[in-house]
Amino acid sequence: MRTVNCTASSPLKEKLDELEKLYGQYDVHTLCEALEVSRGTFYNHILRNKRSNAWFEKRREEFRVLIQEVFNEFHQVLGAEKLCAILVQRGHRVSKKYVADLMREMGLISIRTTEKQDWLKWNTPKKNVVRQQFQATQPNHIWVSDVTCFKLNERYYYVCVILDLYSHMVIIYKVSKKNSTQLITATFKSAYEQRTPSPGLIFHSDRGSQYTSSRFQKLLQGYSVTQSFSNSGKPHDNAVAESFFASLKKEELYRKEYRSEKELIQGIDSYIRFYNQKRPHRTLNNLSPY
Repeated sequence: MRTVNCTASSPLKEKLDELEKLYGQYDVHTLCEALEVSRGTFYNHILRNKRSNAWFEKRREEFRVLIQEVFNEFHQVLGAEKLCAILVQRGHRVSKKYVADLMREMGLISIRTTEKQDWLKWNTPKKNVVRQQFQATQPNHIWVSDVTCFKLNERYYYVCVILDLYSHMVIIYKVSKKNSTQLITATFKSAYEQRTPSPGLIFHSDRGSQYTSSRFQKLLQGYSVTQSFSNSGKPHDNAVAESFFASLKKEELYRKEYRSEKELIQGIDSYIRFYNQKRPHRTLNNLSPY
C-alpha cells in the first residue's frame, strides 16, 4: 500500500486545509469531488486536527446555540433538513449533515420522528401544577428550575439552577458549555442525592426542550416526581427562578469582568453562597434562605 506523506507544503495538505475551511457549509461528497480528494483521506485529516482546531470548536459551539434557538422557536418539530433550511434562509452557510450531527450530539429529536406511542406517552398536554403559587409549606415539596446563559470570551456558558420554594434557597447549580438535556439531568440528580426528598416532590420549569425531553421526563417518573410546566409565553409562571437569574446577572455577572472560565465559576459560586446565606429576601421578611 502506498503511503501519502502530507507535509506542510504538499498540495494534498493544502487541499485538505481548504476543505476544512468549508466543512459544514457544503456536502462533503461535493467538496471532495471538486478538489479530487477521497472522503476517507479528508475525514482522517479532520479527526487528526479536530481537538487542536480552536476555530473548528468555536464554530461548532456557535451552531449549537443557533440550532437550539431555532429548535425551540419551532416548538421542537423540526428535523435536521428543515432546521438546516431555516438557518440557510437566515444567512448561515451550513449543511444538513452538519446540523444532523450536532442535533444528535445535543440530544435534539423532532417530536414528529418519534414513535406514535412514545409521542402520546411523553407529549401529552403539559400541566402547570404550581400556577404561580410560589409558596411551599415544607422543604422539598416544590422545586423550580431554569437555565440561563452568559457569554465570556466569545463562548457561551449555561447555568442551570434548582431552588426550593420553601425557602427560595438554591439547592444546586451546574455550569456547562452545552445547553443540553445532560446538564438538566446532572443538576437534578445532584439535587436529589443531596436532599433525598420524600415522595410527592413537584418539579417546575419552563417548556424548554431539555425539560420536555422524554429522557428527562422518564427520569422524573423513575423518582416518582410530578412535573409542572409554565404556560407557553408566560415567564412569570416561573418567576422565582427568573428572579434569581435577574439578581445573579445584575448583582454579579454584569458588574465584573472575568478573565477565564475559572474566574466565572468562582464568581457564580461566591454569589450563590451570598444569596443563600446573607442576602435578605423580601418574600422571606428580609431574611436569608438559610
